[in-house]
Amino acid sequence: MEQVFSPLDEKLELQPGSLTPKQLSHLTQFASVVSFGQATKLLKQHHGVEVSISTSRRQTEAIGASAETVQNEQAGDIEKQKDAVCYSSGKKVISSDGAYIALRGKIYTEVKTATLGEVKENSKRSNQRPEQEVKMTNITYFSRVVDSQTFTELAAGEIARRGFFHAEKVAAVSDGAEWIQNFVAAHRLDAVRILDFYHASQYLRDIATIVRDAGTILPGSWLDDQLHELKHNGPNKVLEEIGRLLQDHSNLDELKQKFHYLQKRQKMMQYPIFQKNGWPIGSGSAESANTHVVQSRMCGAGMYWDPRYVNPMLALRTSECNDRWNEMRHQAFHHRLQVRLSKRIDRQKRRYEELKQNVKESIIRFMFLYCLYKPKVSENTISPPQLELVSPSTSDTKNACRPAQSHPWRRYHLAKK
Repeated sequence: MEQVFSPLDEKLELQPGSLTPKQLSHLTQFASVVSFGQATKLLKQHHGVEVSISTSRRQTEAIGASAETVQNEQAGDIEKQKDAVCYSSGKKVISSDGAYIALRGKIYTEVKTATLGEVKENSKRSNQRPEQEVKMTNITYFSRVVDSQTFTELAAGEIARRGFFHAEKVAAVSDGAEWIQNFVAAHRLDAVRILDFYHASQYLRDIATIVRDAGTILPGSWLDDQLHELKHNGPNKVLEEIGRLLQDHSNLDELKQKFHYLQKRQKMMQYPIFQKNGWPIGSGSAESANTHVVQSRMCGAGMYWDPRYVNPMLALRTSECNDRWNEMRHQAFHHRLQVRLSKRIDRQKRRYEELKQNVKESIIRFMFLYCLYKPKVSENTISPPQLELVSPSTSDTKNACRPAQSHPWRRYHLAKK
């Protein structure tokens, strides 16, 4: 039987399926935080409604696909916002990084994540980081599994929403990956670029290990001294020390590669200047985004994702972590209804065209058969004889209407037999 729709369904914005909009919203929100099986249990606990795991997965993937489409469309018209000349006060920071998830077939792919936030003074310093003078607040995220160029284009929607195109001061704290530098240059070429201090310290730690493995004895405090020098005085003396070690071990290609990596990013390691200007020197927010946004939901035990549904789930995850679930839900539900309406209209148009074509073919077939079997009429036709119609006389009419002598009406009703 063909599916039909009630006008009341559109008025109430009922989604495909048996769930109400509120139940469907809670189901997809649960599924964006926990597994699909646990989401069904939470729905039964809160609403008393039982659904299967396949229904939970199917509905979540459908809402996620609509949310992804809406977010991609918002990133389409950004050129006008880039050309705006008004600037807002305050400092904004953007960090980017990648994390790997497992796909079906035990294939691993990178999820790129952009972390956007504002810089504020750290009034309450923790015991773990007593020297942290500034911190990022009002953090939002954007994640996708796409190539670097496409990620740069799609992230423009969230970057514009956060006002990065209008911000007076912007910094980019990240590692030295080339795609990240191109990403920053595409959106804010004037942004202050800062190499993550932990990333730089990891390179110094690797250099110390390479040199010691080559037979050179370094002081036990060599790494701590270089890190202190890098953080408080800058990279000049640190690079000189590494250059001296490279002269003694010119045959070590790995040491040469790491030295050139740091030397190329010398301007990004001016940590005393960055701290003086109130910028953070670590990209801990981007590292935590990999865990908080991506891996906490998509790297569970035995999880292997279909590539088609990774980005829809990431669209739901970022909406949940950005505290904009209701906004996303309204947009995704509306988009899903519009898609269903457009499909229905297309189906009606297709049926009308088919019916129109069938009518045309029937008319053509009828005309062809009429012309083929049309009877031939000769030119000299003899008209049939016309009969003269004689109107009856008045007397005959009266006599015809008078009953006969033997008619029962003429018999006397009291007559004896």
